[in-house]
Amino acid sequence: MKLVSVNCGLPREVVWHGRTITTGIFKEPVNGRVALRKLNLDGDRQADLSVHGGVAKAVYCYQLCHYGSWNAELPGRELSAGSFGENFTIDGPTEGSIRIGDTFTVGSSVVTVTQPRLPCYKLGVKFQSDDMVKRFLESRRTGFYLSVAREGEVGAGDEMRLIESEPVSVSVADITHLYTAKQYNSEDMDLLQRALTTASLPDSWKERLRQGLQQRAGA
Repeated sequence: MKLVSVNCGLPREVVWHGRTITTGIFKEPVNGRVALRKLNLDGDRQADLSVHGGVAKAVYCYQLCHYGSWNAELPGRELSAGSFGENFTIDGPTEGSIRIGDTFTVGSSVVTVTQPRLPCYKLGVKFQSDDMVKRFLESRRTGFYLSVAREGEVGAGDEMRLIESEPVSVSVADITHLYTAKQYNSEDMDLLQRALTTASLPDSWKERLRQGLQQRAGA
């Protein structure tokens, strides 16, 4: 897996549906080496820390291959690295092959996969489209977040080398499926049990999945 582009941006104010909001979703490629720290990259910030950022969401990754699909689905738009608010644009496997807890070296840092992205309304702001959040989630092209196990420096062209995986885990795509499925079958229940025992999956996600199970059981 290769790091194609490192993208950073500071929060800015934009007008959406007549009101001014602050968002950090606008990211631009940066040149040279960038310091990667426990909470983010140097030169990058999140606007709403109640739902964005934190140690389990230090870096957001999005796959280069998804750009081809979006270019076909969103004709007339000029999509470049960072368009989806990602910090790392990567050339590598899709969500079905990336597992929660997979740990990689990249540059002089070490990072671990923690969760898929759940898009918020600010993705719609970025694309000036009210239905973009729904389309993004339905596409299952979510990308994924990383925590930083060892701080270091990263840059475009760095290889991301897998060095460790959890013995019991699920894929990023599995977590998105568990979140969006209207009912669970026996295979889903097995996935759920593995998800709940995956050490790198944040407790907030485990609680979300437990609540989802209760809601489905009561339906």
